[in-house]
Amino acid sequence: MSSRTMVSVAGLAFGLLADPVFAEDSSPLELDAISVTSDYESPTGPVKGYRATRSSSATKTDTALRDIPQSISVIPASVLKDLGSNSVERALDFAGGVSKQNNFSGLTLYEYSVRGFTTSEFYKDGFSANRGYPSTPDVANIERIEVLKGPAASLYGRGDPGGTVNIVTKKPQPEAFTTLQTSAGSQDRYRTALDINTPLDDDGHVLSRVNLAVEDNHSFRDHVESRRVFVAPSFSWQLNPDTHLLVESEFVRHSSTFDRGIVAPNNTWSGVSRSTFLGEPNDGDIDNHNNSLQAALEHQLNDAWKLRLASHYKEGKLWGVASEARPLNANGHTVNRRYRERDNDWHDSITQLELRGLFDLGGWQHELLIGSEYENYRKNERVTTIAGGGYAIDIYQPVYGQPKPNGARSGTDFFEHVESQALNVQDQIVFTDKLRGMLGARIEHFQQSIDDHTRSATSRQKHDALTQRAGLLYQLTPEVGVFANASTSFKPNNGLDATGKSFDPEEGVGYEVGIKTELFDNRLSSTLAAFRIDKENVLALDPGTDTSRAMGKARSQGFDLQVAGQVSDAVRVIGAFAYIDAEVTKGDKVIPTGSRILGVARRSGSLLGVYEFQKGRLRGSDLGAAFTYVGDRSGEAGADFELPAYQTVDLLAHYKASDNVTVGLNLNNLFDEKYFERSYSNYWVNPGEPRNFTVSLTLNL
Repeated sequence: MSSRTMVSVAGLAFGLLADPVFAEDSSPLELDAISVTSDYESPTGPVKGYRATRSSSATKTDTALRDIPQSISVIPASVLKDLGSNSVERALDFAGGVSKQNNFSGLTLYEYSVRGFTTSEFYKDGFSANRGYPSTPDVANIERIEVLKGPAASLYGRGDPGGTVNIVTKKPQPEAFTTLQTSAGSQDRYRTALDINTPLDDDGHVLSRVNLAVEDNHSFRDHVESRRVFVAPSFSWQLNPDTHLLVESEFVRHSSTFDRGIVAPNNTWSGVSRSTFLGEPNDGDIDNHNNSLQAALEHQLNDAWKLRLASHYKEGKLWGVASEARPLNANGHTVNRRYRERDNDWHDSITQLELRGLFDLGGWQHELLIGSEYENYRKNERVTTIAGGGYAIDIYQPVYGQPKPNGARSGTDFFEHVESQALNVQDQIVFTDKLRGMLGARIEHFQQSIDDHTRSATSRQKHDALTQRAGLLYQLTPEVGVFANASTSFKPNNGLDATGKSFDPEEGVGYEVGIKTELFDNRLSSTLAAFRIDKENVLALDPGTDTSRAMGKARSQGFDLQVAGQVSDAVRVIGAFAYIDAEVTKGDKVIPTGSRILGVARRSGSLLGVYEFQKGRLRGSDLGAAFTYVGDRSGEAGADFELPAYQTVDLLAHYKASDNVTVGLNLNNLFDEKYFERSYSNYWVNPGEPRNFTVSLTLNL
């Protein structure tokens, strides 16, 4: 990032404070007070319907969405419940501008794109949650999923400039309840989840909640299956009127077949069945075990200031063997495979200390956040490839059970250690009753060491980064507000190049302008935003060598629209549309300048609408439909392979037999659309699911 960019963002920030035009009205103004009525929506609590009104992801404070000068999408858990889906990626279809990328055979939310830029970062309750290869987040413990669009490094630290996903987990609630959900679906898919919330004292000062889920799933893919056990206990204690303690944990045991998908000869289906598995059924599963524990202690110093100390620790281990397809052979009907062993483990600890407060200065009202963070991350990664002939398989008529390769062993074996310390400051300012601003900056020191046991080499790097954010929001009318912002990003590039050297960090800058509206008596919210993001020192993975290389610069620009809420008492909707022009602006021979960024559609959109009966015997029951469109995308970086556009239609219905019993039916991909969901190359292509159904039963015990 150039010094000119940093100065321009800082200039915008501090120019706002220096301009006296904003200080003409010195009459007292007030930041939004927290209501104590039942209508108040907690930024970490349940959302009524599809429309959230408050968020903590965009500011790490309790802030009304309409007052944030940045685009943010909130997808409540009720969306996934209505869709009968257990996939976080399915929820992200309704965020606008989020694209599916490599999901590491479904073992983890490994990569996805926001506004054209791919990231491997996601957060849980403000803590980085994607170090190593953690299991895919389980919906049993998800309250809402929030997507902050554009760079957020000034708040969250190193990351990609397209956007940030923060998952808000379920918290203990004051009222006792127990909910049992069980479902069965096509291809022998079964799941049972239990949510038990229990106050532990009469005053409601000590609360507990346990979420559990068990899955046993087969698949439309031959020989592909998965199993999962998930347990998430949490505990809260109001120690005194000013002090609150929250402790949360998760334990995941996940096993699944490692499945890279199918091959697309001549970059098309070419008669390959979408169910064909190109691995070996007797390889067994890849196992992924994860444990996490976090605690947050909050103390109200006085009416205006609050102190928060929070710590997060997670560990995981992934291991197993798999046979993975390589490029199509010259005969046009077989691929060679490589036989690989994986043995990875990781540990990550993060501690945050934050001070938040309200004060008046110069006739303006301020909400200040001062935070510090320390992270210590360690990972052992061993991936061994065992040679032994072509180990070929026919992509049209596969024959399984071939002898395993037993030749020379090669691969990667390294230990990575990362430490970072950061200090961030954010100020939300009320200039007038119509004009609000936000300033943010973060200083981060990052050091990384990689001990490459294969090459007997060590690589070390240190970086200091200053990232910034500034935004303004002007409320034209009570229903319409316009906003603009600029922000920067920083992310050290992990790994080593083909010569064993570390990479320079990625740096980015993003600009956004938009409009927020409240319709139908503030029941329906929408945000329309235009953006441009530039990033340099971008890495790409070379399929030929399985090593990364710096490909130069990339740019993404476009606009996105999101809408959520109630059209009427009976009809709730959530939807999004995005136009994204994302391309390489400085490339090389393998990925030339002008190449489209992998997996990013120029046009994509989604809409979910549900009608809920308000009277009679069907009161509380509902009917709905969801439509999803994804345009054509690059299927391999720098290549001519493209994934064609597709659209799917899903139907849903829930019958509320009583206050305590609900029966559901979901019919997905109604017209049995045959499509490519994602790819890494034309020999690792994931087909989308054919028509399928799920029946469910929900009991309030």
